Amino acid sequence: MPKSYDFEHAPGYLIRRAHQVAVAVFMEETGEHEVTPVQFAILNALMAAPGEDQVTLATKVAFDAATFGSVIGRLEARGWVWREPDPADRRRKRLWVTPEGKQAAQRMKRPVARSQRRLLGALQPQEREALLALLAKLVRGHEQVG
Repeated sequence: MPKSYDFEHAPGYLIRRAHQVAVAVFMEETGEHEVTPVQFAILNALMAAPGEDQVTLATKVAFDAATFGSVIGRLEARGWVWREPDPADRRRKRLWVTPEGKQAAQRMKRPVARSQRRLLGALQPQEREALLALLAKLVRGHEQVG
């Protein structure tokens, strides 16, 4: 009888589970704001780079460009983001955070910070630093993927 694959110790499985935990903790802490981690990242990335185009912004927040427009549409429907065609290239959409979007992002900062502390709470301080350094290295080593 062939032995089954030990998926519970596979890096991909553990990363997927860690992602599930991260999203669940984020949603628990930010629930009253009804925002996803990607939406929060988009608001903050746009506050740092107002007028960014959709394709560049999707790359910055590491989100699939094909479905990015629908996420922007939801933020736009909430009155948090507005988009308009780039005068130099009408096919390209440029984005800005509205004053309401900036206020919403500001209100979310504490709960988001709390979610990040909770996420790493099971680790000792030196383990937290090591994990973050290793995750950053892993991501940098695979930047061309996805």
